Amino acid sequence: MHKAGDVVLGGLFEIHFFSVFPDLSFTSEPQQPTCHSFDVLGFRQAQTMAFAIEEINRNSNLLPNVTLGYSLYDNCVKLGIGFRAALSLVSGREEQFILNDTCVGTSPALGIVGDSSSTRSIAISTVLGLYRVPMVSYFATCSCLSDRQKFPSFFRTIPSDAFQVRAMIQILRHFGWTWTGLLVSDDDYGLHAAHSFQSDLALSGGGCLAYLEVLPWGNDPAELRRIVDVMRKSTARVVIVFAHESHMINLMEEVVRQNVTGLQWMASEAWISATVLQTPQLMPYIGGTLGIAIRRGEIPGFRDFLLQIRPDLQHNNSYGNSMVNQFWEYTFQCRFAPPHAGWVEAGGELCTGQENLETVVTEFLDISNLRPEYNVYKAVYALAYALDDMLKCEPGRGPFSGNSCGTLQRLEPWQLVYYLEMVNYTTPFGDQVSFDENGDALPIYDVMNWLWLPDGRTKIHNVGEVKQSAKGEELTLDEDKIFWNFELKEPPRSVCSESCPPGTRMARKKGQPVCCFDCIPCSEGKISNKTDSLECTNCPEDFWSSPQHDHCVPKKIEFLSYQEPLGICLTTISLLGTFTCAVVLGIFIYSHSTPIVRANNSELSFQLLLSLKLCFLCSLLFIGRPRLWTCQLRHAAFGISFVLCVSCILVKTMVVLAVFKASKPGGGASLKWFGAVQQRGTVMVLTSIQAAICTAWIVSASPAPHKNTQYQNDKIVYECAVGSTVGFAVLLGYIGLLAILSFLLAFLARNLPDGFNEAKFITFSMLIFCAVWVAFVPAYINSPGKYADAVEVFAILASSFGVLLALFGPKCYIILLRPERNTKKAIMGRDIQS
Repeated sequence: MHKAGDVVLGGLFEIHFFSVFPDLSFTSEPQQPTCHSFDVLGFRQAQTMAFAIEEINRNSNLLPNVTLGYSLYDNCVKLGIGFRAALSLVSGREEQFILNDTCVGTSPALGIVGDSSSTRSIAISTVLGLYRVPMVSYFATCSCLSDRQKFPSFFRTIPSDAFQVRAMIQILRHFGWTWTGLLVSDDDYGLHAAHSFQSDLALSGGGCLAYLEVLPWGNDPAELRRIVDVMRKSTARVVIVFAHESHMINLMEEVVRQNVTGLQWMASEAWISATVLQTPQLMPYIGGTLGIAIRRGEIPGFRDFLLQIRPDLQHNNSYGNSMVNQFWEYTFQCRFAPPHAGWVEAGGELCTGQENLETVVTEFLDISNLRPEYNVYKAVYALAYALDDMLKCEPGRGPFSGNSCGTLQRLEPWQLVYYLEMVNYTTPFGDQVSFDENGDALPIYDVMNWLWLPDGRTKIHNVGEVKQSAKGEELTLDEDKIFWNFELKEPPRSVCSESCPPGTRMARKKGQPVCCFDCIPCSEGKISNKTDSLECTNCPEDFWSSPQHDHCVPKKIEFLSYQEPLGICLTTISLLGTFTCAVVLGIFIYSHSTPIVRANNSELSFQLLLSLKLCFLCSLLFIGRPRLWTCQLRHAAFGISFVLCVSCILVKTMVVLAVFKASKPGGGASLKWFGAVQQRGTVMVLTSIQAAICTAWIVSASPAPHKNTQYQNDKIVYECAVGSTVGFAVLLGYIGLLAILSFLLAFLARNLPDGFNEAKFITFSMLIFCAVWVAFVPAYINSPGKYADAVEVFAILASSFGVLLALFGPKCYIILLRPERNTKKAIMGRDIQS
């Protein structure tokens, strides 16, 4: 289709789907290939360019005094035909074409609108780029075409696949689809899209591919059967397809044959608007498709222009008019005379050329969804505005060599490339058109959804948009408008593994993508407080993991408390022992003049009772939360009290032996060494030694409160660290030494006369005392936490009660119940009898 003008713009469009190449041998005459299967939408796109050029020619503000012409070629969806057409558009008879000269044939095109295919655009632009001939595509999306080194004169009014891929990933992330399948066509468009999708998906961390399959060209049943079988067996419920509608037709036939339902399809811009797929037979399988579509636009007056198309019966042989005639035959299902043989006989109608386009229902006149056409419209205007800017250049102030300008008489394509890079205008629809440093248009896409209506019809409606912003790709969706082709009418779940809840971490399954993982519960003391945590984190020192392992809680604090049953029991026993000592002391004070109290130095008995009372009371220091002063005081009080107690017993035992010895002839001199002063002095000296040991221990390595987490990780056991094990051992060893010495002396005196048989009770009390503390050592070492304190308290109370009952029980019995035996005569009588 040609129209003369001062400046000619070329166009490449898909008017036919298929072509048949003639014999191209060197012996035959060259012939044009034959194209068939008319594409009415491709024809409308070509008419869009014709309309835009006529509209520009009528606009006095744009390119005044310059008439644009066009030369439009059909590429028949074949690289060879499209490449030949492009070379025909740009070739001229002279190195520089001058409009004033008369030339034979069509004028060379200053720029080309097209091609629609990435593969053809790559091939054509590779050659045109050598001569800097501008090429503005309206449908080629391969991200590879953004390479300015390879394609210096290529521009496009459709966003790059790089943006389309990122837009797809935004939709996947919005719905949480992390496990998807990807199907691509076996060409530059599909393979580059697959590469971009894989790399961008990995960078975004938004998911994984369950499978990646390349759709074959043509009908390859075996390969299609294998691909659909992969889709059917996969757990991925979302399938993304970067392919052309011809690929989808073959694919969907196999999908229907295998009855593969329950998939959410996502379409690239190449087939989202394909009406050939929107049939009642396919909608149960492909209904609800979401996809990326070229930005819809409006072109005022375009429908009226289309209605003016009429076939030219006088020039039916010209190729341009032949296109119109084929459109006419396609639309009205008639044939121009002479029709092929058998047409009329079969009941076919002849075309008159007077048919009315408005009487037929055809998508050709439906301008409510102009998408590729809108891009064609923008591409033509971009070339026109660039040419207008170039012709407005003031001589001497131009951008070229010597500040020169481009002129209408000597136009160079590379000059137009310079101005195309700076084009910036606004369409009547309100969209801004400009190109970035790579020749790409401002990225914006519509998000479309295939709505399956109750009456069986299909409607493609807009449910959102994706556009570039300062923050990156900005997705806007109206989810209430989306039709989901599932029983629950809601988005499907498409994940390899469900998200790991808080309290667990992800562990990747061996040999599978990162989206396939197991959820491993966090170990004790570790938590994860967010979904899909890669690692569990340790809780702080004084905290422990909750039962759900999703947050840290303060560790339980454990010590021998006054509020717990064990602490209450020990406190009660301690107070009972203290009270018992007080009662016994009161009895002895009341009966202090009686023989049984006065026997064997009553003063030592009173000291012993006071020391036992201190022993019972010092056990209370082991109960309650440990503090520095209680830790220092508990062992010192315990050690001094017990040494005081055992010292009194030792002195009493020594006194018993001395009295017995003095009762024998010549033994009276021994009593002078065991008078009251000597007895008090001995007790004080022995006790002072223990006090010195305790002082040295506290000064050198003082016991102190300690948080122990070794027994149980989820508890903090407050205990008193002894500070110095040697000091504690010396303290216990000194008590043990005195106790053993007392036991041995008492044991030697056990068979003394009845008047002095208190040695028997001392022997028994020391036996109890030593047995308790011998058993204490292993029990203390093997008792964890608060139970170590409980063992020590028990040992204190048991040994104290043993001494109290063994020494003072018999005397209290006589004082309270057998007073007749509490006489000197009775005591001496027993002595004489024995």
